[in-house]
Amino acid sequence: MKKILVINFSQTGQLNAIIDNFLIPFKNSAIDIDRMFIEPKKPFPFPWSTKSFYDVMPETVLEQPIEIYAPKFKHNEYDLIILGYQTWYLSPSMPTTAILKNEQFCNLLKGKPIVTIIGARNMWLNSQESVKALIKNAGGKLVANIPLVDKTSNLISVITIFYWLSTGKKDRKWGIFPLPGISDEDINESHIFGEKVVESLQKDNFSNLQNDILKLNKIQIKTNILFIELRAKKLFKIWANTIQKKGTTPKKRALWLLLFRIYLNVALFGLSPIVLLVYNIVVRPFTFNRIKNKKEYFCTIKIN
Repeated sequence: MKKILVINFSQTGQLNAIIDNFLIPFKNSAIDIDRMFIEPKKPFPFPWSTKSFYDVMPETVLEQPIEIYAPKFKHNEYDLIILGYQTWYLSPSMPTTAILKNEQFCNLLKGKPIVTIIGARNMWLNSQESVKALIKNAGGKLVANIPLVDKTSNLISVITIFYWLSTGKKDRKWGIFPLPGISDEDINESHIFGEKVVESLQKDNFSNLQNDILKLNKIQIKTNILFIELRAKKLFKIWANTIQKKGTTPKKRALWLLLFRIYLNVALFGLSPIVLLVYNIVVRPFTFNRIKNKKEYFCTIKIN
């Protein structure tokens, strides 16, 4: 019997629902599923307070692991490992970074096929680059990546996601905004990805898995999101390093986090619409091939 390990951290429960639907074909195929959850020793709040939401930014961006409870795996090795994760501040969530830097977990990755499943607002490119590198360092082989995102517009999704995270309510803000998060339709359809993975697992051949997943035409990268992501992570790293360097006391750290919060809101709602307008009119028409190549790269599982 094939043995698989499925592990993730989900703060809101959304990623758990995605993975539950993804695993339906595995349960129908008599595969031994070791279902595990990453458990931080200091739980993250849900809903978030504004303070706690911004306070995790520096360490998240700099990919500094938190303390987690030692994972207890059912087996010493697996035929496939499935890692689900969220994106925080264009980076893997802190529990994800922690498990990928956990010696016991990394030992399981050596020489094994890995599938990543992402539940994100809309920006996952930078975080997946980090995850790919950590998997490679552990000796694992990434064979597929499945990102699911909120398909509403960038600025609208900022409002709806923050409303959900800060209130714990997954309903329409003021009764007029779209529902926050990944759509129920996309969550319920996650099993179609699972079917492709099961086929590869049963054949012991994952060489064409990512291509088979892409043929489903469910993974798309918006050009505007690509443009923002390729630039924003560098700025986040500058802020993260500055906050850690300058925020040497709780009062100083709070001040620098406040400055970052102001910067982020100005950048999102003030600068980004203007920059994107100029980009789409002046630059984008002349960079078609470059954009196409970038999208193809991020849709595949290549290591940069």
